[in-house]
Amino acid sequence: MASLRLFSTNHQSLLLPSSLSHNPLTSSSPRFVKNPIRRSPIRSVLQFNRKPELAGEKPRIVVITSGKGGVGKTTTTANVGLSLARYGFSVVAIDADLGLRNLDLLLGLENRVNYTCVEVINGDCRLDQALVRDKRWSNFELLCISKPRSKLPMGFGGKALEWLVDALKTRPEGSPDFIIIDCPAGIDAGFITAITPANEAILVTTPDITALRDADRVTGLLECDGIRDIKMIVNRVRTDMIKGEDMMSVLDVQEMLGLSLLGAIPEDSEVIRSTNRGFPLVLNKPPTLAGLAFEQAAWRLVEQDSMKAVMVEEEPKKRGFFSFFGG
Repeated sequence: MASLRLFSTNHQSLLLPSSLSHNPLTSSSPRFVKNPIRRSPIRSVLQFNRKPELAGEKPRIVVITSGKGGVGKTTTTANVGLSLARYGFSVVAIDADLGLRNLDLLLGLENRVNYTCVEVINGDCRLDQALVRDKRWSNFELLCISKPRSKLPMGFGGKALEWLVDALKTRPEGSPDFIIIDCPAGIDAGFITAITPANEAILVTTPDITALRDADRVTGLLECDGIRDIKMIVNRVRTDMIKGEDMMSVLDVQEMLGLSLLGAIPEDSEVIRSTNRGFPLVLNKPPTLAGLAFEQAAWRLVEQDSMKAVMVEEEPKKRGFFSFFGG
């Protein structure tokens, strides 16, 4: 299993799952570990030969948000949602963007969305008619708030979305294991509507100061709304820029925001290709590094685990004469 190696100033930051950070193989050598790690019981090991155990009450209602646009909320929703479905859990993904929905495009389901939440609330169709079932994984369903360029009724808001979530809980075929809400950008009425029914949140950010300032603001708003279980995914991480001190490391981001780390997603050109094809990264064969990182983040979400950043000192490199000239 590939691991991300991120650099921070003059140290090397190795990202490991919280359970693996206590592995004797990674923490026993006094030469490399800067601070000794206290041993604690192993909570969750990423073992893909078993199904992760669902923690918490069913259904888990998770909102994926950021504040800033373009950081990868919809990409995270598509890939984490399908990863959960591949682990065997029933998932309903709600695209809560009121006028600029894109989740159906990333999933390749844009031609199958005939009804939306607006038609359900108006009584023009049943809830099961508005749910679009993925043909690749039948336990994954998509529900869109509205059609593109359509006007919403004035009364549509957080209470209406709560009513839809309650309807999903009590439907005849049973409640889904996860209800994932793709939150729109910004902190206006669409944001308030999306976070209203949620009881936990995934904050997606990138390692730049504009995204971090918005993420910090959104964290405060989520806490004011009563959402205390907030985890963070750092997207579009470039180790070469971190090594050159042109980008903040994941550890720096975690220290700034003070949130539990759910995953770190490396920069991957395959994201654009998968978006244009409507084929999420986690379905690629062979898998990409970003796809594997999304799968690991979904695993930690199921078991309510997180990652830990371990500071590791760099080994001194031997420099020869020609190294002065770049050799």
